[in-house]
Amino acid sequence: MKAVSLFVKYRIWLAAVACFVTPLAVVAQNADSSTTTDTTKSATPGPVAVTGYVTSSYTYGTQAQGHDIVGRLYNRRHNEFMLNVADLTVERVAATDRMDAGFHFEGFFGQNAEVVKSVGLDLGHDADIWQAYVTLNWPLGPGAYVQFKGGKLATLMGVEVGEDVVNPNLDVGWQDILLEPFTETGAELDAKFGPHADVELRVSNGWDQVTDINTGKTVMARLGLTPDDQTLIALVGYLGPEQAGNAHDKRFGANAVLSRKITPPANAWLQLDYGQEQGIAANGGDAKWYAAGFWVTYDVAPAATLAFRGDYVNDRDGARSSGALGFPVNTGQKFGSATATLNIKSWAHALVRPEIRYDHSDLSVFKGKDSQITFGLGYSYIF
Repeated sequence: MKAVSLFVKYRIWLAAVACFVTPLAVVAQNADSSTTTDTTKSATPGPVAVTGYVTSSYTYGTQAQGHDIVGRLYNRRHNEFMLNVADLTVERVAATDRMDAGFHFEGFFGQNAEVVKSVGLDLGHDADIWQAYVTLNWPLGPGAYVQFKGGKLATLMGVEVGEDVVNPNLDVGWQDILLEPFTETGAELDAKFGPHADVELRVSNGWDQVTDINTGKTVMARLGLTPDDQTLIALVGYLGPEQAGNAHDKRFGANAVLSRKITPPANAWLQLDYGQEQGIAANGGDAKWYAAGFWVTYDVAPAATLAFRGDYVNDRDGARSSGALGFPVNTGQKFGSATATLNIKSWAHALVRPEIRYDHSDLSVFKGKDSQITFGLGYSYIF
């Protein structure tokens, strides 16, 4: 399960300077190279870029269980200062207008690494290779190309990504944590047909698996549509066995994201999820889950952006939340949250984010209560 174990096409510091919350999170899930194309016509290899960021945070929860905050991922420790992550990215982006090759390596160092690890890759408690892959590009004409990617890649699903400084909010929501993989290890074909459509097809060992836990493979496909420069639509479907030693029972589902720039200072996202897995319900049947989330950001000042997220998950059989993230073992629950974050960018290369979040469940999962409030503060330096 992802909770216990994007491909990202951007330069981290450029994303930060660009106010973090233009359609960044959705662009981060767009697996083509269109946003970072090397347009040099010569055969000279492009430069190798080194980028990254450091994030630290403090969180206080009203219903913490000891030092643990139920339902939280990165900012999961109550009344503690955390060294969340030192991210180091080394990459050369493949040019899309000629036969070219590139690579992407991204390491996580810090307490976030502990909760995003894949089966079969262990660099120690507080270190992980988040992504490491090779890209081969074939041009198809102006603005069109096909790329092959192989290695460990971030998921194609959802709005939020592993790199916290790109997300509208400080900590990620339940759709990202419970209903999506963090990464997949495998091979991918990307096709860009022009300015309005791209397709990604990925075959992998499975969700968060460097070492395959069964004899089957997982297939994930994504269709990206940009009808205009204000709108992005991403549709993802997946199918594959995800249970140890069991290649028969399958997990399958769909994920849809709509991003829209409403006005120059305002952006909105909507994410819908449906999933099903065979043979894991309490009665031995299929388990199902549903979810919806939305984000709104608004530039309240030249150096400040307010971000709001609301999410709702119906884990009707407990398949995604039972025993995960500090939730007690259960046969199904409905839960949601509301989060408000102020992204302050008054210092060059720095991001400061105070955040308040309210969580609610139809079960008493928060230290005997059905709700909790958390207060957080994150501070990042981006280079």
